[in-house]
Amino acid sequence: MKLPGHDAIARQADEHLVTHRVKLPRKVVERPIRQVGKRLLLAVLVLLVTVVIVYADREGYQDSAKEAPMDLIAAAYYATVTLSTTGYGDVTPVSDSARLTNIFVITPLRVIFLIILVGTTLEVLTERTREEWRLNRWRSTLRDHTVVVGFGTKGRSALQTVCAAGLKKQQVVVVDPSAKVVDAATAEGYAGVVGDATRSEVLMRAEVQRARQIIIATQRDDTAVLVTLTARQINRAAKIVAAVREEENAPLLKQSGADAVVTSASAAGRLLGLSVLSPAASMVLEDLIQQGSGLDIIERPVIRAEVGQDPRDMDDLVVSVLRGHRVLGYDDPSVRELELTDRLITIVRATPGTKVTPDTRPLPQD
Repeated sequence: MKLPGHDAIARQADEHLVTHRVKLPRKVVERPIRQVGKRLLLAVLVLLVTVVIVYADREGYQDSAKEAPMDLIAAAYYATVTLSTTGYGDVTPVSDSARLTNIFVITPLRVIFLIILVGTTLEVLTERTREEWRLNRWRSTLRDHTVVVGFGTKGRSALQTVCAAGLKKQQVVVVDPSAKVVDAATAEGYAGVVGDATRSEVLMRAEVQRARQIIIATQRDDTAVLVTLTARQINRAAKIVAAVREEENAPLLKQSGADAVVTSASAAGRLLGLSVLSPAASMVLEDLIQQGSGLDIIERPVIRAEVGQDPRDMDDLVVSVLRGHRVLGYDDPSVRELELTDRLITIVRATPGTKVTPDTRPLPQD
C-alpha cells in the first residue's frame, strides 16, 4: 500500500482541522440568529409605534428643556426612555389625553418591549446550559452504539442497511470532518461529531470506547488505516468494519484491527465484468445488494424445528451456515445436520417485516 509520509498526513490533518464538537439531532427550529433578529425587529417596531403615538399627541406633553412644542426628536427620546424604564422626567405628559394614552397604550407597549428583550436575553444565556445538559445526558446513556466514520455514499448506505435491520437512530453516532455533512446527519436523526477521526480525542467524543460496532467509510484508504488503528487502540472489543478502494490495501486494514474489509473498487469492477458476461446474474446480485426490495440476503438463527435437517432440504434458500466462528458452505459435509447454535445465511423475498438478525455473539479476543 502506498501511504503518504507522516508530514503529509500531518499537513492534511491541519488543513482539515476544525473545532471538535458534538451535535445532537433536534427538532426543526429557526436558527438562534434569526430568532434574535426577529425579536429585535419586533422591539424596534414597538418603539416606532410608541414614537408615532407620542408625536401624534405632542400637544399634551411638556419638555422642560424647551419652550417650543415637542418635536419628532423629543417624541423619539421620550419613547426610548419610557420603554426602557429609564424615565428622566424632563418630558412629561400633562394633558388628560396624554396621560390616558400612557396608561392604556404606552404602558402595555413598555411591558411588551421588556418581555421581548428580557426573553431573548434569558434564552441566549440558557441555550448553552441546556445544550450542555443534553450532551451530558446523551453521554451517560450511550452504550453499545454504532459509530460511523464518514457520512458519504458508503456511510449513508451502510446506515440505511443497519437501520433497516432494526438499529435505532439514537444508537448511531456519525463522525465527519465536514460540519455541513454532520448537519445533514443530524437532520436525519443521528448524533454527529465534527472532527478528524484519526485523532483519538475526536473518537472519544463519539464514545468509541463504549461502542459495539464501528463502520469506517472514509474517502481515502490511508485515512481508513489510521482510523482503524486509533479505534482499535481505544476499543479492543468493538466490531470494526472498514471499506477500502484498492484490494491491495485490504490486508493492511485487517492487520490494523478491522474484523471485516469491503473492497469497493474491485467489487464494482467485478459487477461490471459480470454485467458483460451475464447481465441476468448481475441483475440478481444488484437485487441482493439493495436492501428491502426484491431478494434480500439475511442472517438468522436456527429454530428448534430445523435442528437435524440438511440445509439443502430446507424451504429457505440456505447459502452458508455459521458454526462457531466458521462460515461453512451449504454443501459442506460437516453441516449436513443443523445444530441449535448454528446461524443461517439465507436468501429470502424482501417484505416489510424482513430484517437482518444481528450477530450478538462476542468477538474472539486476541
